[in-house]
Amino acid sequence: MNRNVSFSPAPLTFAVKWLLIINVAVWFFLQVILEVFLKVPVTSYLGLYPGKVLLNFHFWQLFTYMFLHSFQVSHILFNMLMLWFFGAELEQRWGSKFFLIYYFSSGVGAAILYCLGVLIYAAVTGSQAGLFVPVIGASGAVFGLLLAQGIIFGERIVYFFMIFPMKTKFFVGLMGFMQMASLMTSGVNGGGDVAYLAHLGGLVSGFICLQVKAWFIRKGYPKAGGKGKGRSLRLVVDNEKKSDHTPKYWN
Repeated sequence: MNRNVSFSPAPLTFAVKWLLIINVAVWFFLQVILEVFLKVPVTSYLGLYPGKVLLNFHFWQLFTYMFLHSFQVSHILFNMLMLWFFGAELEQRWGSKFFLIYYFSSGVGAAILYCLGVLIYAAVTGSQAGLFVPVIGASGAVFGLLLAQGIIFGERIVYFFMIFPMKTKFFVGLMGFMQMASLMTSGVNGGGDVAYLAHLGGLVSGFICLQVKAWFIRKGYPKAGGKGKGRSLRLVVDNEKKSDHTPKYWN
């Protein structure tokens, strides 16, 4: 079997399609219409403010920030394309239920790790600026999808910058290294409107989610039903078995 197959996006699947619809609807109706034209402070309520989460217990922001994007069309366009490219094939393999569990675990986990990172940074440096700057975007969850692609389809060839061919596992590693390097040069609060720490948080959270699922599978859960799904999920941990306005940080 030829394992070096170039990447092409899968057809739109059920959960990915609805995530795309919801993200675009939230961006257009809540942000463009309500926030831009009617001056309703949507981002201040639904965006991820580490200070509000940690001090005011606005825990819903750990979830809702994933559905907000900047007012530049390129931000939501890029995130939604990545959601389709990386997510549809994973949903086909896993099923919609675990795909959504994984997607939201990556996104919420990225938010939690980001808040903790900003809190630690504020405690060490005394700078509290990052506590009150919102993070918005689906990239934390998308980076989790990218990690899963690298684990399951690690031998597949992708084209970096659409020019340089490399295996998916190396592409994922390179992306992780780039986020780490950018974080170290820009600071934990991000730079150039990008929350690099949230991207890394998505990678870490996705990995933790897969490890937890693998642990349940080794323990024999679920005990009944879903045999096909069980085989698909095992591919996640064993790549050799299958190879086929105010400032905002973009995420």
